[in-house]
Amino acid sequence: MMRAIFLFSFFLLGTIHAQRPKNPALVPIVDDPALPRVLLIGDSISMGYTIPVRKKLEGKANLHRIPMNGGPTTRGLSHFERWLGDSEWDVIHFNWGIHDLRHMDDGKRQVEPEDYERNLRSLVKRLEKTGATLIWASTTPIPDPPLKPERTFGDETEYNRIAASIMKEHGIAINDLHTYVLPRFSELQVPQDIHFRPEGSEVLAEKVSAVIAKTLTERKKPETGKP
Repeated sequence: MMRAIFLFSFFLLGTIHAQRPKNPALVPIVDDPALPRVLLIGDSISMGYTIPVRKKLEGKANLHRIPMNGGPTTRGLSHFERWLGDSEWDVIHFNWGIHDLRHMDDGKRQVEPEDYERNLRSLVKRLEKTGATLIWASTTPIPDPPLKPERTFGDETEYNRIAASIMKEHGIAINDLHTYVLPRFSELQVPQDIHFRPEGSEVLAEKVSAVIAKTLTERKKPETGKP
């Protein structure tokens, strides 16, 4: 009897999970073969601006994103090959940070700064092999606690400095979303949360889509100075 109840409960939970609508940002798209291919890699902040960016780049690019929350750099390392696949990418806009600097139960950050630097260097090295033009997005601001649900984070500017140093070494463009949104952060954020209101995601999408569009235009320019 108990086994039957357990199996029914397991089936019911699975059915509810299957019926839960998938986040539209995670739904795969069908390419227009005439357009360049762009990949977004990032956490739930990027999930928030994926659809607005896709709309703003309509007719200019096929905007894909990884099929999940990108999480910390450790998740990137374990899922990278699956995310990149065998596809060719023209532009890759990427970020890791918020999950890395989150404090765990023992008080340590999920990925400490020295590990973050090492992981990010490995990820950049792999990204460069794609031949895509790379754009790093700085980690967006984190409000002071209390937060709902209750959680704490390290200093995002510390991680942004680490990332900026790596990107400078590799000649990778930086889309400084932190500086861009900071003056309006309290207005655009969800109260007591790291996430953004819909209008906040739209503001981020304006910046992300403009940077990607400019990058695609630059890629189209013919090389000069060659014999």
